[in-house]
Amino acid sequence: MKKPANKKSLATFKGPLLLVGAGKMGQAMLDGWLARGLSARKIVIIDPQPAKAIKALGKRGVAINPKAGPKAKASEAGAIVIAVKPQIASEAVPALGLHAGKGTLVVSIMAGRTLKFLEDRMPKGAAIVRAMPNTPAAIGRGITVACANGEVSAKQRKLATDLLAAIGTVEWVDDETLMDAVTAVSGSGPAYIFLLAEAMTQAGIAAGLPANLAARLARETVAGAGELLHRSELDAATLRQNVTSPGGTTAAALEILMGPGGFNELLTKAVAAATRRSRELAG
Repeated sequence: MKKPANKKSLATFKGPLLLVGAGKMGQAMLDGWLARGLSARKIVIIDPQPAKAIKALGKRGVAINPKAGPKAKASEAGAIVIAVKPQIASEAVPALGLHAGKGTLVVSIMAGRTLKFLEDRMPKGAAIVRAMPNTPAAIGRGITVACANGEVSAKQRKLATDLLAAIGTVEWVDDETLMDAVTAVSGSGPAYIFLLAEAMTQAGIAAGLPANLAARLARETVAGAGELLHRSELDAATLRQNVTSPGGTTAAALEILMGPGGFNELLTKAVAAATRRSRELAG
């Protein structure tokens, strides 16, 4: 079993923590950080159009789009988390260099933006982590894969893990080229699961079920099976086999799904296509 996460792992972080972009993923991370003991007064948010929930955090001490005079000296951040859309990265990232000192950790969750892209736009020697989370982060059940450049120290790697663990499980890879496949499997993966539920609903309707019942059956089956997989120490193949009686209804269905041109083959092609697209977007 995995070791339980430290629920107050950020209580001792000295800060400040600069969050750039407070959209859905940024807000999910922010909620996780506060739950893990990070003081609201150590957080600075830069977002041109903060949501009401973000604005409300100002009452707790979070600094939101602080204004500084022309002669004000930029403060050095303990960590900078970049959660803006990758399309505006070229505009947003260079200005952040004013807040990056020798001890600053930079964490980017921008899809497709490489370590080199970030290194070229941050001060020389910046410690940078590139990470790919996924949408279940919104409920603290995401999985994030991260890779670091050579400037990241062991202490900074732990800090990055603590920051990313606020939205779910964290895995590390040393080879950045794997991030394209990571994006295809876990980054895009929730959409595949939602499509499965959608397809099961349509198949149920085609089999004669009322639409509302088919939708409920598909939703709860996908959610329940996912939770069972999460809690079980058995792998997916074993859990599948445990449901499949020889000559039974499940075996009849799997004969179609696992046959030539079936689910396995289609998903392999889909992940390959998403991997190629990720490489194209990264340039």
